[in-house]
Order: sequence, then C-alpha cells, then structure tokens
Amino acid sequence: MGVLKNPLPVRLVVGMLAENLELAQEATKKLEERFGVVDLEMPPVPFAHTNYYKDELGENPFKSFVAFEERINRESIKDIKIETNEMEKIWNRRVNLDPGYMTLGQFFLATTKDQRHRVYLGGGIFAEVTLYFEDGHFHPFDWTYPDYRSESYIKFLEKARERLAYQIATGKPYSKRGKSDRSV
Repeated sequence: MGVLKNPLPVRLVVGMLAENLELAQEATKKLEERFGVVDLEMPPVPFAHTNYYKDELGENPFKSFVAFEERINRESIKDIKIETNEMEKIWNRRVNLDPGYMTLGQFFLATTKDQRHRVYLGGGIFAEVTLYFEDGHFHPFDWTYPDYRSESYIKFLEKARERLAYQIATGKPYSKRGKSDRSV
C-alpha cells in the first residue's frame, strides 16, 4: 500500500493573449495584484498561430507569459482558472488568460474545454498535461497547441523551470539571489 503524501507546491504560470500591448500590461498588473510577485515575464509577441480569437481580440493580438514567485498547491489551479475567467470580463474578453502550473517534469494548462486527454477537476475546469520535461528540455505531445511548441514559449518555460528548481533546492525564491531580472 502506498503512503499518502502531498506533492510539492508548483509554479503558477499564466499565458495572456491580448488585443494590444496596453491591455497586456494592464492584465499583468492585475494578475500581480492577485497572485503576488512576478519573477519572470515573457514580453508580448505577435500571436499568429490561429485565427480562433479573431472576433474577440482582432487581427493582431499579442501573447505573453508571467510566472509567479510564490508557489501554489496543484489543486488550486481549478479556482485560479475560474477566477481568471472572471477577470477576463473586466476587459470584455479582449484579454484571454490561460493559467497553468509547472512541476519539474510537466507543464499543465487549465481549460474549460473537455477532450479525451484532459482530466476533469470540478467546477467546469479540466487540466491538460501540455508539455513534458526530458533530456534538459520541454517536449510537446500530439495534442499540444501549436504555439506551445514554439521555440519562444519553450525557452520561456524552461527558464521558469530553472527558477522553480532553484526554489525547490534552496527553499528561497529566485529573486533572493540578488538579481532582479524578471524578463527572458
């Protein structure tokens, strides 16, 4: 019989798809007010992976990511997704927020859409393992969204993982190393 134990806290990462740069900055501030210090941020880049969001976000949206210093319990991702869905209403859905969490071995996204490879968490929220870490890099699955396969996203997530590994090893946030670099 296995021994029940709680897993280590994980790293909260939120992807933001915004109609323009100003909304991306506003969303970052709002997320930081709610979830604490952002210790790593991928500056907004043009998003051209799909036109799925065209009606809500226009022709030329921007994608960015923020990773938070304070780790969370895995089960809180359900409530965080519900909360970020509510936040989107502030901007009349001109900002799309995609929270996920990272362990040293995987990156998960929370979603409201059911598919065969997603696990139901409750409250209308599902979790998808989107990437796995092996041989020093994150790798996609067959179902991984095309943008999460991109070099820029992978580079950001690997940097976020590096900082998570530092936190786990030392018990201290990465920012306490004396460096204040929060961008990739």
